[in-house]
Amino acid sequence: MKKVKVGIVGCGNISGIYLKNCSQRFEILEVVACADLILERAQARAKEFNIPKACSVEELLADPEIDIVVNLTVPKAHAQVCIAALEAGKNVYVEKPLAITREEGKRILDIAKAKGLLVGCAPDTFFGAGLQTCRKLIDDGWIGEPVAATAFMVCHGHESWHPDPEFYYQVGGGPMFDMGPYYLTALISLIGPIKRVTASARITFPERTITSQPKYGTKIKVETPTHIAGVMDFENGAVGTIITSFDVWSANLPRIEIYGSEGSLSVPDPNTFGGPVLIRRQGASEWSEIPLTHGYADNSRGIGVADMAYALLSGRPHRANGEMAYHVLDVMQGFLDASQSGSHYILSSSCSRPEPLPLGLRDGLLDE
Repeated sequence: MKKVKVGIVGCGNISGIYLKNCSQRFEILEVVACADLILERAQARAKEFNIPKACSVEELLADPEIDIVVNLTVPKAHAQVCIAALEAGKNVYVEKPLAITREEGKRILDIAKAKGLLVGCAPDTFFGAGLQTCRKLIDDGWIGEPVAATAFMVCHGHESWHPDPEFYYQVGGGPMFDMGPYYLTALISLIGPIKRVTASARITFPERTITSQPKYGTKIKVETPTHIAGVMDFENGAVGTIITSFDVWSANLPRIEIYGSEGSLSVPDPNTFGGPVLIRRQGASEWSEIPLTHGYADNSRGIGVADMAYALLSGRPHRANGEMAYHVLDVMQGFLDASQSGSHYILSSSCSRPEPLPLGLRDGLLDE
């Protein structure tokens, strides 16, 4: 199999699983370099995962053998690094969100289109066994026509455990921009694109105190809403409800449920790749767990990069693509705009549902 060569920019908390999977698991990928603003951090990751080169971002982007740049920087730097990579002639795959404004996101897509390059974006958890099983159940008609959905992601934020949590409370962060992409991407992959949203949003705690190391005791000024309650009208007529919050100490809520004309589906945590998948069809007296139909039930982050590499070689569409990521960005910003204006927001974007994965794939492969 021909290898697609990858360079990773950003060697922070999330980079470990990407480096592991992209360098060791997916046979189509070869990680040849990693870079970080702190060179020592890149050198440590290179040593840990046996990557040939640790270097500056500028050196990585100038490397002629790199086909895909994986951008794992903080959200406010996503657009800058993506644009620099595209201008250097590289295809780019970026951690969620695509960007922190619609304008930045559109510029990324426009440059890529003009240069004939691909843009991919996390999350790729919808490739996982859990969500792929749910997709097959819906496509096979097990719950009939989807008529409604609920999605809940509530916690009390990340300052108690994350080593560098400030960016979660800046513009481009908050529970919607941080965790919303998992839930919205899952819903779009299962039900389809969204045409209209409205929401209410607030900042409950204007200041947060870090209780994790090494920044214990540091105060954070909160600059973005930390509790968002939204309503979504899908293009196919289904109506969805979503709550994302960093203001809730505890709750007893499902992650995602989809309600169809002939039954209900309980969807696993979209921030993971596995199950359980539960279904209760019309007339049933209790929920039943469905065996997972697909592989990739463990942490398979980077699978979207591998899928994009296959697309790069074959010309087929890639699943975790820029158009869907931009649609998710448009939806998330739409919630905040609707709350501020007191009205509905009509989406300016749309996308296609990504194709489901084939059944029976061997681990490390994505095409039959």
